[in-house]
Order: sequence, then C-alpha cells, then structure tokens
Amino acid sequence: MRAIRVTANLRVADIGTAKDFYTGFLGLGTEEFDLGWVARYTAPETGAHVQLVTRDAVAPEDAVISVHADDVDAAYEQARALGYEIVHPLTTEAWGVRRFLVRAPDGNVVNVVQHREAPPAQ
Repeated sequence: MRAIRVTANLRVADIGTAKDFYTGFLGLGTEEFDLGWVARYTAPETGAHVQLVTRDAVAPEDAVISVHADDVDAAYEQARALGYEIVHPLTTEAWGVRRFLVRAPDGNVVNVVQHREAPPAQ
C-alpha cells in the first residue's frame, strides 16, 4: 500500500463547539467538508489539517487516523492476506469515498480511504 497522506481523527463531543478552536486559534480556516458527524479543517497556506469526529456514522468503531491510499482495493486485499482484523469491510460510502477500517496490531483502528473520482460531466 502507498499512503498519500495521513489525517488525524480527533474525537469531539460536538463539532460546532470544537470548530472555533481549530479554525480560529489553530488557523485551520478552510472547511473541506462537514457531514455532521465528521468535518475536516485545513490551513490553506500549508495544507495542515485535522478531522473532527463525533462518532463514525456507519462503522462499528472510530478510527484514530485516516490513511489516504492510492489503491484502497489493493490495500484491503493486502490487509486481509496479512491477517489483520477488518473492523469495517471495504465499502463505497454515500459521501464519495471507498474505504475500510482495519485494526493495527497495537489496537488502534485505522481508516484506509480513497476518494472516488467524480463522474465525467455530461
């Protein structure tokens, strides 16, 4: 698997309440998305970013990091071949990503994700 980037997933009780600290004080002023249960904030000048998560909407556990992969299907097959516990199966989610969650040997849950390409304009 080739990781393209890694994003910290910070557990928060309420995204709206936590948002001001991360956007204002830390300067992560660009909201890339907000699905209500997860939102990503980025510093436009540097690309530094963080995701705030209240509770994963569909997976049974929350991931501590999201690893953006160049080929999530191959990564899934590799994780299975290596015998890692799959916490959430390879799924194309309604919000535009293909992902799975895997438990690292240390117990941390990792979200391995790839954004789907947008369909061509008609």
